[in-house]
Amino acid sequence: MTDEIQAIEALQDNEPLKPHRSQWGEVWLQFRQHKGAMVGGSFLMLITIAVIFGSLIWTVDPGKLDIRAKDYRPIYTALWDSDAKTGWKHPFGTDQLGRDGLANMLAGGRTSMAVGWAAMLLSLFLGAMIGVLAGYFKKLDGPLMRLTDLFLSLPILPLLLVAVTLFRQPLRANFGPEGGMFILIVGVIGITSWMHTARIVRGDVLALKEREFVLAARSAGTTSRGIIMRHLLPNVVSPIVVSATFGLATAIITESSLSFLGVGFPSDFPTWGKMLADSVSRMTEFPERVILPGIAISLTVLAVNFLGDGLRDALDPRIRGR
Repeated sequence: MTDEIQAIEALQDNEPLKPHRSQWGEVWLQFRQHKGAMVGGSFLMLITIAVIFGSLIWTVDPGKLDIRAKDYRPIYTALWDSDAKTGWKHPFGTDQLGRDGLANMLAGGRTSMAVGWAAMLLSLFLGAMIGVLAGYFKKLDGPLMRLTDLFLSLPILPLLLVAVTLFRQPLRANFGPEGGMFILIVGVIGITSWMHTARIVRGDVLALKEREFVLAARSAGTTSRGIIMRHLLPNVVSPIVVSATFGLATAIITESSLSFLGVGFPSDFPTWGKMLADSVSRMTEFPERVILPGIAISLTVLAVNFLGDGLRDALDPRIRGR
């Protein structure tokens, strides 16, 4: 009898029961364990707050010309070059026209991030809509996927350059130099970067529409619109969120490339890509003018990619907990 009692006690679990977590609680727990994602998300939040609210602290006008303070070096260059012209009034230095480097970094980051977020949202909307329609409606699957293949086969950069050249003047005339170019660049980047999201969403919808809960909703008389809005879209949020992070990185790089090539915003409107383009001619004399915006672009894109990796691992139940 004693042996039976000991055997029963050995099989009993004496550890306290862990509190039940919701699905999003499990996602957050997995996300917190991804160190790269936490660092990337923190840096992305920091750089976003800096470019949005930095101008309230550093109130220097990024477009102000001060010939008497031109070609100032960043304050850290005084560590190895005692003859460098530096000053705390311009901690990131100035350019050949006397414009403050820190003010231009903040203003350029605000423009680049605004273009990135807006273009990412547009591409997600197009990709999710086309992916859901192609996956749910069999008649639309073929034409929409062939359209996706067509966009994937197009050379994106030449297409961007042609679109900017054709539509720049009409949009500038209607919305102003800055507003017109913002609409044009966001539209062009969004329209040419939705394809991967559409393919991912289509694949998930093809699998979901044969599940029991969708078949039950259809047999109960739920309309196609109701099935898509209530059952399909909530279940494809995970791939859409992951695609959003990579779409943001792609949009930032594309906008910087266009500004670097001189077909982006006006020359007096700062962006990180425009700062790179303006600094190339004097790169040997003032290498920091290329390094600072280049580091800002690289670290922002790297942070977004780390964040996307963490979200992918946390939202995918097949690899969660590894």
